[in-house]
Amino acid sequence: MLETRTPDEAIQTLADEFAFFDDWTDRYQYIIDMGKQLPEFPADKLNEDHKFHGCQSQVWFDYAWRDGRIHLHGLSDAAIVKGLIALLFRVYDQRTPEEILDTSPDFLDQLDLKAHLSANRATGLMGMIQKIRALAENASTRGSN
Repeated sequence: MLETRTPDEAIQTLADEFAFFDDWTDRYQYIIDMGKQLPEFPADKLNEDHKFHGCQSQVWFDYAWRDGRIHLHGLSDAAIVKGLIALLFRVYDQRTPEEILDTSPDFLDQLDLKAHLSANRATGLMGMIQKIRALAENASTRGSN
């Protein structure tokens, strides 16, 4: 899923893509369309062990560290949440722990995203970011990722 060399480039690309649309209805549709591009989530991981709690929708999340980079997989039963997962993965997928920890979640404000989500969705989105950052912190502390 890695399309850009750095998280900052991914954020700028997202900002440019969002700027293309005149209103949030079109941006929501774009986010939903991004979710349709997520790789298929393994059916054997659709279980409680991989369920992410903290979202109002059902969300499943998995990851693996390979070659010092995180590889993220996610799914939701809600189209908009699936799109938000895809958006986060464009920023965080296939990044090193240092890149993840150096990327502030403030990019959601730059995209004006939190202001256009329900409080529950914004809380869930921040929870997913905190989970990814915690994984990076743990990998960085262990030094074995």
